[in-house]
Amino acid sequence: MSDLFGGRPPPQKPGAAYNAADIEVLEGLEPVRRRPGMYVGGTDENALHHLAAEIIDNAMDEAVAGHADLIQVTLETDNFLTVRDNGRGIPVDPHPKFPKQSALEVILTTLHSGGKFSGKSYETSGGLHGVGSSVVNALSALMEVEVARDRALWTQSYSQGKPLGKLKNAGAVQNRRGTQIRFQPDPEIFGRQHFSPARLYRFCRSKAYLYKGVEIRWACDPALLKAGDETPAQGVLHFPGGLSDFLAVAVEKREMVVPVPWAGEGSFPDGAGRLEWAITWLDHGDGFQNTYANTIPTPQGGTHEAGMRAALTKGLRAYGELKREKRAAAVTAEDILGGMAGMLSVFVREPQFQGQTKDRLTSPEAARLVEAALRDHFDHWLTGDPGTADNLLAFCIERAEDRLRRREQKETPRKSATRKLRLPGKLSDCSREGVDGTELFLVEGDSAGGSAKQARDRETQAVLPLRGKILNVASASVEKLRANQELKDLIEALGCGVGERFDGDRLRYGRVIIMTDADVDGAHIAALLMTFFYKELRPLVNDGRIYLAQPPLYRLQSGGKSVYAMDDADRERVAKSEFKANQKIEVSRFKGLGEMPPALLKETTMDPKRRTLLKVVLPPEDRASTAELMEALMGRKPELRYKFIQDNAAKLDAAAVDA
Repeated sequence: MSDLFGGRPPPQKPGAAYNAADIEVLEGLEPVRRRPGMYVGGTDENALHHLAAEIIDNAMDEAVAGHADLIQVTLETDNFLTVRDNGRGIPVDPHPKFPKQSALEVILTTLHSGGKFSGKSYETSGGLHGVGSSVVNALSALMEVEVARDRALWTQSYSQGKPLGKLKNAGAVQNRRGTQIRFQPDPEIFGRQHFSPARLYRFCRSKAYLYKGVEIRWACDPALLKAGDETPAQGVLHFPGGLSDFLAVAVEKREMVVPVPWAGEGSFPDGAGRLEWAITWLDHGDGFQNTYANTIPTPQGGTHEAGMRAALTKGLRAYGELKREKRAAAVTAEDILGGMAGMLSVFVREPQFQGQTKDRLTSPEAARLVEAALRDHFDHWLTGDPGTADNLLAFCIERAEDRLRRREQKETPRKSATRKLRLPGKLSDCSREGVDGTELFLVEGDSAGGSAKQARDRETQAVLPLRGKILNVASASVEKLRANQELKDLIEALGCGVGERFDGDRLRYGRVIIMTDADVDGAHIAALLMTFFYKELRPLVNDGRIYLAQPPLYRLQSGGKSVYAMDDADRERVAKSEFKANQKIEVSRFKGLGEMPPALLKETTMDPKRRTLLKVVLPPEDRASTAELMEALMGRKPELRYKFIQDNAAKLDAAAVDA
């Protein structure tokens, strides 16, 4: 085999030697200190407090598992934080896999080690000893650990993740058990940043709210408190009411739509976990949703919050149907949650979070579990108190109608000489001011859009490229329709609104021409667009303003003569009718509108004098069957499409035989 590079030597850069000695192997906790951002999100104030959260979460896991009911959190001078619980205590016996090390040392010096992976020691947990404790140890200038187990006290100290000595037996203890961790974040990593007493106190308080069975004792050196700081130097945090107490403090002095918040707790099937919630609706102002997973705050929500949204939205709509309130169908999750003040806490096995900072729960099963559990309780609450339920339904309907009014006011008004329009960026508008004689071409993709923009008559023809296949509005939710950028651009370009807010006087074009490739994908896109116009802009179809362009698929050339054919059958017809029997014909197939030169696109498809258009019409006498056919072909039930194919397969076979 010949040398592909012709024997040319590679360039030599001074000092660029690269050999085995250049390969680094980071051992133990070195990766944490080298790249702390990968484990705690950075080295800022949030990352600093993430260390505290990891240690407190481990103590909370003992409480949630039923092995502890008391946690002491103490903030000292010199940025030392001590967390102590009365749980089982971290194991101190030799580890089976590492017999020369205690389980305690393995946990604090080895990533991905701990008692929470198998689920045997903790059914539900938030902190992970294997990552949290070891990462905190790696990023601490000093960590001192005390473990009281089996009436003996064990101690060990660490610095920057490395033990300063062996595990020691400090003697017998009678009335003590559990784990105490005292640590100081390393200034080499976090600089001069210090723990905030107010932030730590709020964190501890939220933990006490989330698990009503725990008592958290807070202590802080008074010298750390600033003037005017409401954070106490000492305090006992214990809330028997759980999230209900939490919500009562959060909405204090604010008027509510419901007289008493809806609160409760329940379990998931098959021991998959449990949940607790406290929810109310505020008469004025924006609401909030605070969600937690295994006592971990999830400020970015996640699958458990999605389950709550689904349960409340479906439940309130179902109640509206029960009351025969047609306006309830317009209510969305935005209308329900916008004025809602809610707390949701779930406990699930082996939770999956987005990143080590755990800002978002990603466990797929959480959405289903929360929706099923909450929906059942919500339905009972609504039907059990019709007066409150009716007030809530009326409140949400009012929000929905207000939302629709605001959206209508933002919709693009009709173009006029005195008012500039905010139009989609991809739209190339025509210059004629009036509607008469103007056309909007909807084309497939930027490539075809570029050709169409060059081929158009700039005075009367506008071009809007659409990216691929648009949303199928026959099977999509209203929320998805409103969020779809391609359809938003189209609605904005037309200017007349959709659905119940349609106003024909604001329509900006006389015709809308769907111009897609002459192939299967192009036909699918055209079908999706026609479905959109049928569902959302029926008046345009009724008025005969929707057209389908007919671009050719083939060009036949011979002896200076060019003829175009729409499809395979038309190609055979043209070949027989336009050329002599023995004449040699050159046949070219167009790959798509984007491949067609602008002059050719204008000649065959866009020039009003030479093009062919198909008008989309609805026979007035047969509109019911049209609706059924639309639902069968484009709706949410695939079995209807299957039945249509079965019913019409014989017709296709017969047509093929006749051909």
